[in-house]
Amino acid sequence: MTARRSESAVLDATERALINALQGGFPLCDEPYRAVGEKLGLTTDDVIARLQNLLERKVLTRFGPMYQIEKVGGAFVLAALQVPEADFERIAEIVNVLPEVAHNYRREHALNMWFVLATETPAGIAAAIEKIEAATGLPVFAFPKEREYFVEMKLDA
Repeated sequence: MTARRSESAVLDATERALINALQGGFPLCDEPYRAVGEKLGLTTDDVIARLQNLLERKVLTRFGPMYQIEKVGGAFVLAALQVPEADFERIAEIVNVLPEVAHNYRREHALNMWFVLATETPAGIAAAIEKIEAATGLPVFAFPKEREYFVEMKLDA
């Protein structure tokens, strides 16, 4: 059996070049999309439209900066729930609507729903956990970061 690539994941040469150019090197200048476009022979509008299209097609799930939230006064934590299978979709909707939830993943484990909570202050984590527990009726298992590692990973598109 061979895996079938979905239409949304088929990339043209320009999309591949754009993705490769933006991994770890977004220009810090007044007109970054223009700078990217100049490197690739694209207009500013074309760069923005192509990025939007890649996001809409779910080829890219996110496009934005990565920063250490603690250095600007915020906090984040990895958290998990043990969700009964019959309630998984309903609970996922409840959790995902909260602005503190950065992303959510299903796992094959007793703790089958994992998500990241990100808040403007460290106290916001406890408040977000309380909100989730009240809304779902389930205990949240929080796993705060003990140590930080930086692993840069770039993938050729």
